Amino acid sequence: MDLSIIIVNWNSTELTQGCIATIVSTARDLECEIIVIDNASQDDSCYRLRQIFPSVKLICSDRNIGFARANNMGAEHASGKKILFLNPDTLVLKGAIQRMVSRLDSAPDIGAVGCRLLNRDLSLQMSCVQPFPTVSNQLLSIDWLKRRCPTLPLWGMRALFSASPGDAEVEVVSGACLMVKRDIFEKVGRFSTEYFMYAEEMDLCRKIRHAGWKVCHVRDAQVVHFGGQSTKQKGDAFADIVMHESVFKLLRKFRGNAYAQLYRAALLVSAVVRLIVLGPLLVIPVDRPCHDALHRAFRKWRNIAGWGIALAWSPSFAEDNPTTAVKS
Repeated sequence: MDLSIIIVNWNSTELTQGCIATIVSTARDLECEIIVIDNASQDDSCYRLRQIFPSVKLICSDRNIGFARANNMGAEHASGKKILFLNPDTLVLKGAIQRMVSRLDSAPDIGAVGCRLLNRDLSLQMSCVQPFPTVSNQLLSIDWLKRRCPTLPLWGMRALFSASPGDAEVEVVSGACLMVKRDIFEKVGRFSTEYFMYAEEMDLCRKIRHAGWKVCHVRDAQVVHFGGQSTKQKGDAFADIVMHESVFKLLRKFRGNAYAQLYRAALLVSAVVRLIVLGPLLVIPVDRPCHDALHRAFRKWRNIAGWGIALAWSPSFAEDNPTTAVKS
């Protein structure tokens, strides 16, 4: 088998069905298998997927083991020389998987590749290419700045806007659609499981690059990514906290505890400043959309401030809020 495609499902039956349907229709010429890991969905996912796609290898876990462990479980059941980790909230466009396979096979020093992710309206999703986190790029990660200065080295996104022919080497590609050579995936220790969600692909890409292989962005492989569908079921507070906790753990692992604590402190200061600015704006009469946006922003930074002073996270938080990451 040349390729194994692994999808982790959690209460996303409709999305998973749509994803599989696009794989089947666009990858007919590939020798590939589809493996779905159901992470203890509370709906009838296992029954419906088994009825609709009998050829899919379906593994139904009796408990939610999280994004990383579920993908590692899928890899244990895979027989392909390459593995594509694909979110259920994606639609594969024609030729995307073939181009990723071709690029991964084109050079022995390429360990992993990602694709060009598109929003529902087919606009570019800039998160498909990312830099490895630092204090500076995390503090300055503001959509307004990114839209106006997208090629700044700080964002690590030049590959998305380069006019140079060919595909570009990058630091991190999104875990929503990530293809890796199986032997390299095993050599670097697979997905690390110390994160609850959000940092697994950063960790994996870092390990692949550190071991001497390249991570590349395949610009002509396109996949529509709806983004964050499972985490939406848990609410904004959950995503706000877990995302920054994961980055904190990632920085502590690769840059040391002092650097990770600096990140936490800097984010706390940034959150407090934003709350001071946003607070007075909440009492100014504005139209409903603007009012709702201000309140969402205030709640977000209040959550982050709480995490910054260690009020919003406890060892039992993840256990009480089981979910599967869908990269947003």
